Amino acid sequence: SYDWAVREIRGVFGKVPIQRVGADIGRVTGPAVQELAEACDSGRIMFVRHLTNELGSFDELPPGYELAELILGELPEYPKAIAVQAWTDRAGTGGSYFHRIEEALTERGVGVTRSGQKWVVSCFESPRTILLGVNRLADSLSDWPGGRMRLARGEERVSRSEFKLEEAIATFGLELPAGGKAVDLGASPGGWTRILREHGQEVWSVDPGYLDVRLQRDRGIHHAETTAGRFFAENRIRFDVVVNDMRMDQILSARMMIDAAAHLRRGGLAVVTLKGGGKNPLDGARRGLDVLRAEYDVLHARQLHHNRNEITVVAERLR
Repeated sequence: SYDWAVREIRGVFGKVPIQRVGADIGRVTGPAVQELAEACDSGRIMFVRHLTNELGSFDELPPGYELAELILGELPEYPKAIAVQAWTDRAGTGGSYFHRIEEALTERGVGVTRSGQKWVVSCFESPRTILLGVNRLADSLSDWPGGRMRLARGEERVSRSEFKLEEAIATFGLELPAGGKAVDLGASPGGWTRILREHGQEVWSVDPGYLDVRLQRDRGIHHAETTAGRFFAENRIRFDVVVNDMRMDQILSARMMIDAAAHLRRGGLAVVTLKGGGKNPLDGARRGLDVLRAEYDVLHARQLHHNRNEITVVAERLR
């Protein structure tokens, strides 16, 4: 999605210089990182997953004391702890860079974690250079290296699609109402239904297909073995949350969410993946967003790590 990200950035900020420095990494000159973050948070830029302020580009990282000075000199105050996130274009994880930065900072009395801090050090290795950056977590878009969120593949999982909803909830800090009622459109085999149940929702799973046998035993799940259109024609329940990961065109999927809006309480939460596909996924996603805005306030729109050719949209039913 690199080319689409470049197109979006230039669509918002004009023909700013953008240099490609890795498979999916670009160096943007011009707008402040806070401006970029605001454009991403508002959905004006959808194909960027991680941001940082570049401190420097190196053939090798500086020695420990110099490295710590470079990082700490960028901060407005001396931190008790800082997150360090390292990754690479190669097969490795970037762990060696994490440990070198960790050692440099701990020698200066600064605690180091991998996430959960106000400030984030980013270190990326491409075939040509090593990039080092520091940024506020609030402007980084993700608390994972390069926005590449890693989730455990436990035996309880029903499908890979679960990762998409989990990532959306974590990335955007979504709070589902305690004891809420949720409807999962195109639910089979039940991955998103399972995640909704983990977040305390009573779920109506709408799909003519099957649900995983482990979900069939859950009394908090109601399997409506029908299409979404027929379900809404007969439904009298007012939902707090509606989710939709159906494999369909962006416009059709957005229109399905418009139908769902009549069954969603005002201020209720909607999460939908708009499938990208085709030669122009950016314009297709924009058209889908335009449809959604008839009934929803779009809060977030972003291609997350676990998305493929699709955009995850988080919206709120207009009050």
